[in-house]
Amino acid sequence: MISLQISGLKNFMNKLLLTGTFDHFLVTEAAVTTYNTFYIDGHLQKDFFSKEELEDESLSERTFSLWEQVRPICFELMKGRKTPLGFKIVFQLSRPNLKRLLTQAQLPFTSDDVNGLFLNLKYDGSMLTCITGTSMSLFTLDKSLEHEWDHMVQKFFLKQEIDFELL
Repeated sequence: MISLQISGLKNFMNKLLLTGTFDHFLVTEAAVTTYNTFYIDGHLQKDFFSKEELEDESLSERTFSLWEQVRPICFELMKGRKTPLGFKIVFQLSRPNLKRLLTQAQLPFTSDDVNGLFLNLKYDGSMLTCITGTSMSLFTLDKSLEHEWDHMVQKFFLKQEIDFELL
């Protein structure tokens, strides 16, 4: 687990809300505080979808919404002359990307061993922090996946030209 402070807040918010930079992440939850606090539970409600829609592999294998689907709602909540009092967004790495990470890094885990790799964004009105998290479905003292995830997030931010400082 690492904690990163975002230094270019305007640049980050543009990438978060106006581009597809984070679109392939799953959203487990989000909360935006402006004149009210608005909560989004990222769990997909499978009963909402038609039988044909559920046959789509990209939907049937997911339990959470993609940021691509939730981003316009969050944008509407945050846009305007006043900045939000705060927000919290919890991203999770998708299953296909998790499998790719495990394979590329040659880690000794299967995707079934991992509950999730998380990126927690928290804005408190003045500072934006990003904290990584790893949840395993088994007990292990091996921190190789956690370290690989931390490294991957930093590499992703650098590639996306997101300025940050390690806290």
